[in-house]
Amino acid sequence: MEKLFSTDNVHPRDRFDYWHSVACEHLVAHHSRPGCRGSFAAELEAGSLFGIGLVIFMNSPMTVSHTTRHIAHARDDDLFICRQVAGRLEVEQERREVVLDAGGMTMLDPMMPYRGRFGSGSKMLVLKIPRRSLQARVGRTREMVARSVDPAAGGSLVSSFVDLLPTYADKLSVAEKALVENLTLDLLAISLAGMMDGEPPRLSSARAVTLVNVHTAVEARLCDPTLDAKSAAAAAGVSLRYANAVLTQEDTSVARLIRSRRLARCASALRDPHQACRSVSEIAYGWGFSDMTHFGRSFKKAYGVSPRDYRRLAIHRDKP
Repeated sequence: MEKLFSTDNVHPRDRFDYWHSVACEHLVAHHSRPGCRGSFAAELEAGSLFGIGLVIFMNSPMTVSHTTRHIAHARDDDLFICRQVAGRLEVEQERREVVLDAGGMTMLDPMMPYRGRFGSGSKMLVLKIPRRSLQARVGRTREMVARSVDPAAGGSLVSSFVDLLPTYADKLSVAEKALVENLTLDLLAISLAGMMDGEPPRLSSARAVTLVNVHTAVEARLCDPTLDAKSAAAAAGVSLRYANAVLTQEDTSVARLIRSRRLARCASALRDPHQACRSVSEIAYGWGFSDMTHFGRSFKKAYGVSPRDYRRLAIHRDKP
């Protein structure tokens, strides 16, 4: 994590304006008003975990509003997962209000207006998640914004896990970051889908829960060579026909999902210098492939080169 801003070395009269410009550039464009301009203090750090942006900011009390004018000039298409580290935040979006104390989490959509009020001693971690990556796992997210992630739906685990990401983001290899990114997205998806369980039934939310359950069932047994489309659907609690129908929104099927996730795990292992001592066949068998000819053809079709060439090119690219 890199510290991008601190009011410590800024004249008191300029602190808030300086903070506001930095926050607009690195987080999201917004209007804001400090509780007290003369004593305002803030810090901002930023980093990344593969495709996930990480932003930590601490600030004195203030109110913020993100309006349609700001949305019209948006440059990125991210969703925000907000974890309150300290202090309190009250935020409203889509006519819903949520209050976050330390450890609390919610999701905000920067493509819709919102407003919030930060209390004294506020510190927040924001995960900037590419919209496509999260919606591939949960479907439409509009009904999920500005809701408190329920601890009973895995929220406590996810909150604790998310809290560790800034500490380890700069210590992981590229391959490790890719694995942690996928794990983070999967954990968030499970919590967000579980958060909707108590809502009145909606087709979109039912499909979102099924989508998460199918992905979870597949990921849990990727290393099992007996995993097939029918058993994955059964583990998710739905018929294979329904599972395939839900996965059409990702332009895939259960069988193709199993194959693509196994190939992705193998590719990650082949890129990882810590696994250089493992043979290609050992890696492939370890992730559920039982036919090396089929594995080689499938890998080349997906990545454009053979598994061995992929490993060689990855090692060459990572050399200083």
